[in-house]
Amino acid sequence: MTAKTKRNVLGVLVDATDYATATDAVVTAAHERRPLALTALAVHGVMTGVLDPAHNARLNSFDVVTPDGQPVRWALNLLHHAGLTDRVYGPTLTLHVLSRFADEGLPVYLYGSTEETLARLIPALERMFPALKIAGVEPSKFRAVQPGEDAEIADRIRSSGARLVLVGLGCPRQEVFTYAMRPLLDMPMMAVGAAFDYHAGLLRQPPPWMQRAGLEWFWRLGLEPKRLWRRYVILNPAYLARLAAQKTGLWKARPPAPATERPPTFAV
Repeated sequence: MTAKTKRNVLGVLVDATDYATATDAVVTAAHERRPLALTALAVHGVMTGVLDPAHNARLNSFDVVTPDGQPVRWALNLLHHAGLTDRVYGPTLTLHVLSRFADEGLPVYLYGSTEETLARLIPALERMFPALKIAGVEPSKFRAVQPGEDAEIADRIRSSGARLVLVGLGCPRQEVFTYAMRPLLDMPMMAVGAAFDYHAGLLRQPPPWMQRAGLEWFWRLGLEPKRLWRRYVILNPAYLARLAAQKTGLWKARPPAPATERPPTFAV
């Protein structure tokens, strides 16, 4: 991705990209042994940035931000005439990337979620990609990082021989973790959201027609109403209102400059 692909969606810089281009960016960074931070943002991820300027600046420092949700793809087309025919959905992008890594013999490291989820995820990935090399697995500690612990985590990842880190900590923790750890690692990191749970078989995917219609939020709300109702009932209308304001010029939605300072603390 380059500055030419970045587009302003409510002040968050999202890449007008597709699966092939995003996958190539990750694989190239792995071969070149250089850091790259990628996340896939749906409405909730964009609004998290809108409501938190410091987090917005972190998001705007990411090398690749894909339109995970259809409403984000629609915004790119509406505001910037991007001409995108499909979103770049985190769980699906994960499979595209893992397929390439398996084919090219590049090891991966799984960071986040629970031991139980990872125990189901690993055999599922191995069934899909028999040649995939999993260099290491590390569940979340579900707490803030302790002094010096970030360097220890980076040492474990590097010593594993991994060329990619998949981060499954949930939004926005995974984006903060990826932003904070990028300077310590010479490899791409992908914040993949619910991909771990989906591919472990713990979450059911909505029917394709709901995904195409941008109704995945409604499906997930039905599965987890107590946890997700605030996210969708409050943030979805706020997203649409701000999108209309940006389109009509009532709100300039100026993107903050990309962040450069590491956060004093973050979740691991």
